[in-house]
Amino acid sequence: MREERVKRRLAAILAADVVGFSRLMEANEEGTLSALRQHRRDFLDPLIARHDGKVFKTLGDGFMAEFASAIEATLCAIEIQRGMMERNAGLPQDRHMIFRIGINLADVIVRGDDFFGDDVNMASRLVELAPPGGIACSAGIRYQIGSKLDLRFHDQGAKSVKNIQQPIHVFIIAPETGEPPGKPARVAGNPRGKTSVAVLPFTNMSGDREQDYFSDGMTEDIITDLSKVSDLFVLSRNAVFQHKGQPIDMERTARDLGVAFVVNGSVRKAGRRLRITAQLTEGASGGHVWAERYDRDLTDIFALQDEITKTIVGQLKVKLLPRELHAIEQAPTSNVEAYTWYLKGREYFHRGSRSGFTLAKRMFAKAIALDPGYARAYAGLADCDAFLYMDYSEDVAGEVLRNSEKALALAPELVEARASRGLALSVAHRYEEARREFEHAMAKDPDHFELRFFYGQSCYVQGKLEETARHWERAAEVKPDDYQALILLNQVYASLGQEENAARAGTRGVERAEREFARNPENPRPAYFIATTLAKLGDTARAEPWAAKALAIAPEDYLTQYNVACYYSVSGDFDRAFAMLGRLLPRSNADMKDWVLNDSDLDPLHGDPRWQAVREQALRR
Repeated sequence: MREERVKRRLAAILAADVVGFSRLMEANEEGTLSALRQHRRDFLDPLIARHDGKVFKTLGDGFMAEFASAIEATLCAIEIQRGMMERNAGLPQDRHMIFRIGINLADVIVRGDDFFGDDVNMASRLVELAPPGGIACSAGIRYQIGSKLDLRFHDQGAKSVKNIQQPIHVFIIAPETGEPPGKPARVAGNPRGKTSVAVLPFTNMSGDREQDYFSDGMTEDIITDLSKVSDLFVLSRNAVFQHKGQPIDMERTARDLGVAFVVNGSVRKAGRRLRITAQLTEGASGGHVWAERYDRDLTDIFALQDEITKTIVGQLKVKLLPRELHAIEQAPTSNVEAYTWYLKGREYFHRGSRSGFTLAKRMFAKAIALDPGYARAYAGLADCDAFLYMDYSEDVAGEVLRNSEKALALAPELVEARASRGLALSVAHRYEEARREFEHAMAKDPDHFELRFFYGQSCYVQGKLEETARHWERAAEVKPDDYQALILLNQVYASLGQEENAARAGTRGVERAEREFARNPENPRPAYFIATTLAKLGDTARAEPWAAKALAIAPEDYLTQYNVACYYSVSGDFDRAFAMLGRLLPRSNADMKDWVLNDSDLDPLHGDPRWQAVREQALRR
């Protein structure tokens, strides 16, 4: 039997992958895959074909294409990056789909429609060396092009890469700006050319997990201060805190998050003494740009945060405007003990449960007792009460309004205070005033989670379902561990007749809710949301145990009873649904009775003769 001769030929191999693909998928899996497919279908594949290229391999976050000419491969790569910049225009920063591209001149083995060989693998390794939105090529490509194209090639020298024995001589192609690689890398698709940075959660080195609140609080404050610099694009707390406690590979983390630079560090707090380390790393190379260790007294915490922020800005070589410098230097309080209580409150607030919000209120109240002018602590109280009202029907709408007003009187541009005030005004049916508060805050920070969530809630009670969907979709994206927006979206999309979107939101919401329940098993809210959503998705067998868990955790909580009644209704168990409604209606407030009358989850009950008695009881005020 004669062996088939191996076919080989010389080709230019272009490899590309999406920057921050893991982050995009976590925020919106179906939307990310759909966007990538659309880019491939409408833009990338036709462009590659016009340059006589052919895609021979697709990966989850990218593709590989073969060209007969190094010049055509390079021109195609340049057009891809320019075109993606245009296609990203108008989208929020964290929805931008940004490619890194590597090109290598390869002696390839051809088998059918596929290509193999070390030179093909080398193209993939070149991708890892390209900046976001940029192009890296091998020396072979560089010398094939010579002076035939009007390009600048920045020589990076020989680079060692994983699984390739010999170093690769790398060049970065700069078709327009010609910026040397030493300058801060930019995120493609951003017309303002902002430098992108992620501040990872600082590690608590105190040997006491109860001190996590302090290291987490420092991280949040550095993120907040860096976000005041207009030339920086800084990932939000919600995006980076998924990496808390995980082993750090700086290059991989930067690639997953889609940023050019990463900040990380550690905090050791012992009594009144602090030891803080911080370092700035370039994502593409993993090389340290700056590192420092600080030994200070606790009373120096605000000056130290300012110093770290200013140093990072200086190392990134971005402009710091006078008003931005002034904003960074404004300490939130002059009382370090009040600040400590505030950080404890934020830690409990982020747990998201009823007990967490209640404990957070106590911490914020202690901070205010120590510093009555502490605006962020008043905003914290307003946020806690807003969620206690919205999630647990506690009668605290008046407190939300009072505390948000106080916070805004002390700090008129505090976004969380405006968001909470907007919700309180909506609760009072002052919808136009609420809209103005929300829009004012949106102009300042359109990606603030609570703002988007509260705005969606306000739109929902007004029956503005399309607007509701827009705000809650964004809320689910900016906070990748939030389950509530997605599960509520399941109901919104079902009401709009968008069954595919309803199923997508419900499935993703259940996955997130399961993770949340594993973190906080004392909270019944994820459990009863999972039960109702699984029933809507047709998986009653999985849903029933979740309903039982919710009732076991909080059998007398009437919000739990209400949502389990919704589950019974959706799953067709009308007897238990009516029995549960009969238990909770006598002690329901007016808002809960409105929900009973208008909730589409209870629509299946409307055809039952027993519904009339429920309706009459709900109408009694």
